[in-house]
Amino acid sequence: MQQVQLNLISFTPVKTKLKFAFYPEKEPGMASIKWDKLFDEFPEGRDPAMQFYYCDFQSAREDAIEKEIELFHAVGFAKRYFNYLILNYFKRIDGAIVFPNFTKDVEVWFTDNDIRDPLYKVYNKFTLNVQYSSAVPKQFQVVLSYNGISKVLHTPIKQIMDFDTTKYTKVLCNGCIWHYEKTLPDDLKQQLDNVYPILNYDLKKEYDIYEELKKTNRYPEYLGMQEWFYNHYLNTPAFNRIIKLAPEGFYQVPNEKVYLVGKGNNILQFKNGTHINPGLGILTHKPLQAYTEGHLKLFFIYNKADADFVKGHMYKFMMEGWHGIVNKKQKDAKPLIEYINQQFSFDAAKQTSFIDNNTIFEEVKEQLDKFSLDPSCTYVAIYISPIKNDDKDHPQHKAYYQIKEHLLDKGITSQVIFKEHLAKPEFYYFLPNIYVALLAKMGGIPWRLARSRANELIIGVGAFKPRDAAHRYVGSAFCFSNDGKFEGFGCYKKNETKLLAGSIKDQVEKFIEQHQSVRRIIIHFYKEISDPEELQPILKMLDSIGYGDVPVIVITINKTESREFLAFDMNSEGKMPLSGTYLSIGYNKFLLFNNVRYKEEVPIAAKDYHFPVKLSIKSSKPDELSMSVIGELIDQVYQFSRMYWKSISQQNLPVTTIYPEMVAKIFPYFDREELPEFGKKNLWFL
Repeated sequence: MQQVQLNLISFTPVKTKLKFAFYPEKEPGMASIKWDKLFDEFPEGRDPAMQFYYCDFQSAREDAIEKEIELFHAVGFAKRYFNYLILNYFKRIDGAIVFPNFTKDVEVWFTDNDIRDPLYKVYNKFTLNVQYSSAVPKQFQVVLSYNGISKVLHTPIKQIMDFDTTKYTKVLCNGCIWHYEKTLPDDLKQQLDNVYPILNYDLKKEYDIYEELKKTNRYPEYLGMQEWFYNHYLNTPAFNRIIKLAPEGFYQVPNEKVYLVGKGNNILQFKNGTHINPGLGILTHKPLQAYTEGHLKLFFIYNKADADFVKGHMYKFMMEGWHGIVNKKQKDAKPLIEYINQQFSFDAAKQTSFIDNNTIFEEVKEQLDKFSLDPSCTYVAIYISPIKNDDKDHPQHKAYYQIKEHLLDKGITSQVIFKEHLAKPEFYYFLPNIYVALLAKMGGIPWRLARSRANELIIGVGAFKPRDAAHRYVGSAFCFSNDGKFEGFGCYKKNETKLLAGSIKDQVEKFIEQHQSVRRIIIHFYKEISDPEELQPILKMLDSIGYGDVPVIVITINKTESREFLAFDMNSEGKMPLSGTYLSIGYNKFLLFNNVRYKEEVPIAAKDYHFPVKLSIKSSKPDELSMSVIGELIDQVYQFSRMYWKSISQQNLPVTTIYPEMVAKIFPYFDREELPEFGKKNLWFL
């Protein structure tokens, strides 16, 4: 039996009624309150647009309007007041760096004295977020989250010579965190011997700081840090004098409020059977559907000097399998044919090589343009890249995107592999992922969800903003059924939401043409959707084609990385709740644990200790959102995370948002304004 603990603590105000001073004009840092909390009637002579008055929680000044406020009757205002109290409490604690973050929650940093480095100082980061939600009905709560570490250079900006100042992001100055360009006051910009930069990507490169990213189980660490913070700074007489915390501490979720998705929702359908593990399932039961619509022809793109290396490694692996020693153990991987269940050949005439790593695309393009393609064949290019995908300073970094785009124009999908990985023993682990992705790109189906199909259209919308681009790009993915097979993709700039609505219209009409009707439309969205800007064009479109009565359900799916809510199974050594566990954390808001812990205690790899996903559910017909319908929708999010064909590893996010985000990561680097037709139907981005 799980014992689930949320990282929130209920509290009661020391006083529920307090007198505050309000002003008609807003100044920085003030909290707002609606006029009807102060007056029985809207004040004469006041502009109707000015609905709010403002408070700085200080003693009354001239022209102040003083009013006693019942905090439980002005929850939004009360939350700002409690944040004010918490902020000032921590300002009095020696060694604390405390500041309101961009969401106006209180962020607190403490030096980690256990980590010492000559280049930087390490800080542990915490956030305190005041809530009044249905997680604990009719009570205020403070959500305490641990947010990992940040590293601050020992060297102030004044002593850093010849570094591009546009690459500074956050800095530490006078015990507060600022954004160097956007929020650091002008007077502090003139005290650069007291401004210390926080390490970011560019500064790490400048100081040659290499950090290996390791997947670990973060649950015990995060729980330990939260308990340390609570015991040292919250569960004290001083804190309880400003906010009276519940004596039981962190909230223990009652068993009846711990929900689980339906049984069997992790089962995948293969050709000859079902399995919960995609890697074992595809080898044991064969892929659901091989690509049989044409002949398969593969060819390599590589540096000419690496011809023998490529043949002795990637070609050999694909034809004969991989056999070798990894971590002192014999390991063996099956050849490509075992994953795709279809014969293929290498087209020697299409083999493409380049000589100079500084002119990759130019050389490759010249050869690709001479290709003559057999219409009875499906072609797949395997590009052995000498340049890492994240080596953005290489003059040919964009060759990856240029080659991919040029191949798409010709109706050829591609797989990119970094050359240096081929000779590593660890490459053994990557091969099944590459083979599954190749099958999907060829047009085959590795597996689908083992469930009966429903008459509903599922749309995924994800987004990505490249570091060097002015716009956020929004990707879309359209699924014609609930079993996970995608029918089309698109990508748009963020401000082109009408184009997104238009593409949804096309897909709805196509769906209705095939199925005669549609039960509901489900949209998995990457952020909280704005009704006027994003949902209304979609609703108007449905009304225009005579389907205005069809329910449109929008599920916001957020990666939490625990910047806010996190829960722990206190009865488990690893502390991660069982896969499929979900909890209510507000009105139609839920925390979903999507992982591979299917039983109480089973061995789990460190990389599989996923943090939860935060869900928010809205409907054009809110009255139809019963708990049973919500359960169906959460089940679906859970299941769609198992349709990831770029890897055989479990994902914690559904492909409905992952796939569009992957498209949006690549498309900005294409020269064209929209995806080519082939790119709208093929899984080229895997």
